Amino acid sequence: MEVVEEFGFEVIWKWLLRAFKMNLYIGREASKLWKRFCAEISTEISLLIENWKYLLGGLIFQYIHGVAAHGVHYIHRPGPILQDVGFFLLPELGQDKAYLSETLFTFIFLSFVAWSFHPFILKSKKVYTVLLWCRVLAFLVACQILRILTFYSTQLPGPNYHCREGSRLATLPPPDNAYEVLLMNFRGVLYGCGDLIFSSHMIFTLVFVRSYQKYGTQRFIKHLAWLFAVIQSLLIIASRKHYTVDVVVAWYTVNLVVFFVDKNLPELPDRTNGAALLPLSTKERDTKSRDESHKLLNGNSVDPTDRRQRTQVNGKIPEDGNAVHVNTTP
Repeated sequence: MEVVEEFGFEVIWKWLLRAFKMNLYIGREASKLWKRFCAEISTEISLLIENWKYLLGGLIFQYIHGVAAHGVHYIHRPGPILQDVGFFLLPELGQDKAYLSETLFTFIFLSFVAWSFHPFILKSKKVYTVLLWCRVLAFLVACQILRILTFYSTQLPGPNYHCREGSRLATLPPPDNAYEVLLMNFRGVLYGCGDLIFSSHMIFTLVFVRSYQKYGTQRFIKHLAWLFAVIQSLLIIASRKHYTVDVVVAWYTVNLVVFFVDKNLPELPDRTNGAALLPLSTKERDTKSRDESHKLLNGNSVDPTDRRQRTQVNGKIPEDGNAVHVNTTP
C-alpha cells in the first residue's frame, strides 16, 4: 500500500513539474511573441508616418477613377452589341448567374487584403505591409490613368444587361450640377456603363496576382492565383460585363505597366534576409557583437562588402592578402 501511494505521489509530482515547465515555456514564448508584435507595430507605424502621402495619394486616385467611370456614363449611348469572338465561344451566363464573376473577384480581392495584413509577426512574411501597399497603389494608379484615357477616347455600346437598348439604366440624364458627378452612390458604381476598355476588374486581379507572385511564399497559391485570374477573365466575358478586347488589353497592358513601374521603383527590403527594419533584440545584438569579434580576431573585416582574403602571419595581417614568409630561424 505504501509502495502504491509513493508511486502515485511520484507520478503526480512529475506531472506537476512538467506542467510547471510547460507554463514557463509558454510564458517565455508569449513574452517573445509580444515583444515581436510590439516591434512590428512600431516599425509599421514608422513606415506609415514616412509614406502616408503615397498611400493617401493612391487612395484619393481610386476616388478620381470612380468619378471618371461615373462621368463617362453620361455620354454612353446604347446600341447593338458588337461582334465578339468571346461571345461566340462562351455561352451567356444570364442575369441570374452574373454574380459569379463578382463573387470570384470579391474572393480574390479579400484574399489579397487578408494576406497583406496577415499577422506580420510570422517570419514567413517577406515584406512590410505599408511598403507593399505603396507599391500596389502605384501599379493601380498607373494602370487606371491609361484606362481613363482609353474609355474616354472611344465609347462602345455596353454589352451588360443594364447597358443595352431599352434599359432605363443605359443612359443618365444630364447632371444638374457638379455634385451629381462627384458624389457617387452605390448604385452608380454597380450599374455603370461606358467604362469598357479596359477591364477594371482585371487591373485589380492581375496587380494582386503579380504582387503575390513576387512577394508570396506559397508556390501552390501562386499557381492557384493565376488560375483564378484566367477563370475571372472567362467569367467576365461570359457574364457580358465586358467585350473580349477589354480583357485581352488588360492582360498585356497591366503586365507591362507593372513590369516597368516595378523596375523603376526601389526594391522592398526583405524581412527574411536580415535586411529588416526591426530593432534587434538583446540576444540578437549580443550574437552580432560576438560574430563581429570573431571576425576581427580571425583577421576578417566586419564590413561585408570587403571580401579581400587575408592571411595571418606571426600575428600580422597583410592588407594585400599575400602571405609573407618570415624566417624565424636565427
